[in-house]
Amino acid sequence: MARRCALTGKAVLTGNNVSHANNRTRRRFLPNLQNTSLLSDVLGEMVRLRLSTHAIRTVEHNGGLDAFLKTTRVSALPPEALRLKKRIEKAEAKKAASAA
Repeated sequence: MARRCALTGKAVLTGNNVSHANNRTRRRFLPNLQNTSLLSDVLGEMVRLRLSTHAIRTVEHNGGLDAFLKTTRVSALPPEALRLKKRIEKAEAKKAASAA
C-alpha cells in the first residue's frame, strides 16, 4: 500500500536530518494518512479511503465528498479519485434521468 493520499495525491517527501555538527543524513517525511469512511450522498453509501488529515479538512470545508469531487479539476485528482468522481457523476445522471 503506497503512502499516498487518495484525493490530494500528497505523498512521501525526502530531506535531511541536520545535526549540530552539520552532518546530514537522509530522512523521509511521511504524510499523516488516516483510513476514513466518508458518506457519498449521491451513491448513498460510505466510501472507504486513505486520506491525509489535510484532505479530510478540505472535504469537510467543501461540504462533503460529492461537493469536493465536483469542484476539483480532473487534472488535480489521482486515478482512484477519478474513478470515484466518474461513479458519482454516473449515479447523479441516473438519478436525474429517473426524476425527469
